[in-house]
Amino acid sequence: MKTLKNLNYVKAIVVAALLLPLTSCNTDSLTDLNQNPTVAEDIDPGFILAYTQLQTSGERYENWRAQLIYQSTMVQQLAALPTYWSGDKYLYNSGYSAALWDRAFTNYIKDLVNLVYITDPTVEGQEEFVNYNAIARIWKVVAFQRVTDLYGDIPYFGAGKGFIDQDFFPTYDDQAEIYADMLNELEIAAGQLTASASTPEGQDLVYGGDIDKWKRYANSMMLRLALRMVKVDPASAQEWAQKAISGGVMQSNDDISMIQHTDGPEGINRNGIGDVFAVDDNPRLSTTFVDWMKEHDDPRLDKLSFVQSGGPHQGMPNGYDASTITNYDPTYDDHNGDEYSRVEPLFVTRDSPMVFQTYAEVEFMIAEAIERGWTSGNAAEHYEAGVRAAMQMYSVFDESLEVPAGEIDAYLAANPYNPASWDKQIGEQYWAATFLNFYEAYANWRRTGFPELTPVDYPGNRSNGTIPRRLIYPTGEASNNPEGYNAAINRQGPDEFTTRMWWDVAQ
Repeated sequence: MKTLKNLNYVKAIVVAALLLPLTSCNTDSLTDLNQNPTVAEDIDPGFILAYTQLQTSGERYENWRAQLIYQSTMVQQLAALPTYWSGDKYLYNSGYSAALWDRAFTNYIKDLVNLVYITDPTVEGQEEFVNYNAIARIWKVVAFQRVTDLYGDIPYFGAGKGFIDQDFFPTYDDQAEIYADMLNELEIAAGQLTASASTPEGQDLVYGGDIDKWKRYANSMMLRLALRMVKVDPASAQEWAQKAISGGVMQSNDDISMIQHTDGPEGINRNGIGDVFAVDDNPRLSTTFVDWMKEHDDPRLDKLSFVQSGGPHQGMPNGYDASTITNYDPTYDDHNGDEYSRVEPLFVTRDSPMVFQTYAEVEFMIAEAIERGWTSGNAAEHYEAGVRAAMQMYSVFDESLEVPAGEIDAYLAANPYNPASWDKQIGEQYWAATFLNFYEAYANWRRTGFPELTPVDYPGNRSNGTIPRRLIYPTGEASNNPEGYNAAINRQGPDEFTTRMWWDVAQ
């Protein structure tokens, strides 16, 4: 487990650093005009890195709205009856839909852009920050990838540069161009990382400054982005996937990208999902998710599912409310939801880790790359390694949650890899492995179409009874940044749930 710094202090330092350009004019500041504005000088970039990592993990606000209310239910891993759980019923709530955008562009995007800027190792005096710069570039990709995969075309090249370039209304960039640059950034960052320069050490809340792990993470992210492009640019997807695998990707669960949270002292220190579960008792495991695990006799279900009444695992169906649920379950009023599976509390505490990418996902992606003929190897072996890693990784939440090796062996024997249906099998396992990382579960489901989900058709839904393909931009964008917003609409399509983004092509 990694030790968090006192984030009250971190926050104060970061805010002070960002406010330096706004201080009133005096003779000292006039003298500073002769100094290089791109040099970090007295700002400790490690403080900014730690703070932006926590910001990207997110607080209760965006995790409640973007992760849980929308994505977890649209991808049918969770279900909830209240109508404010909009994603369960494909209803539109402008504030909830905009939650990730608002947090990202208001907070950590500008901080990350600034961090990359002030640690540029090609600037005289900045050479010592080469590893800080590389890590910041990788983390900037992590942040932007979430936003573009949820909304489509977004401000990217000009985003976060209000102080640097006075660009307060950046254009919306084509997602294809965003992906090309994110892949390039990962390649540059992986090449920059070196054991001969200082690292953030404890100020890096993900890997503690471990350069080898950051290299493997950069290449693992490169593999994720490469496969995301497979339907629209298969040649580039293959090229980048091969580059990622040959560069070296995650090797074990020790390489999982995650932040270990604490219960305070402020909200940003806490796991945002855990903070939601502490105050909202409505979500249950979805019928789709529970039934899939039952069908495959999946030992993870005994770890994930907690039934208040003590009864058997039972998922709640998506698309119902407090009135209509009795049409599905006439006994609901008798048990008031206590016979449906909740998420085991040990997974969703305020000090739970927030996971960004896992070794299991990487193994599934390598198996897919082999099946596509992009790399050599045994797809079945990588598939099995992925399943094993996905079941063993529960120990990061609590040691008692790790699935025993014997149960994993039995599961793999009962559910052998079938090359004839590799896409379905890998897609479903990836979906299960990304539980609690709903950004990735939702994105990869849109890419692969697996598992095959049955949409709901709740009255008044905003997607014509189909599972949304994206979230809608903040309502203020049309008036605050009309040129950028309208360019995106003209290029991408209507600002609706049903509009597919660049990489999300129906096949």
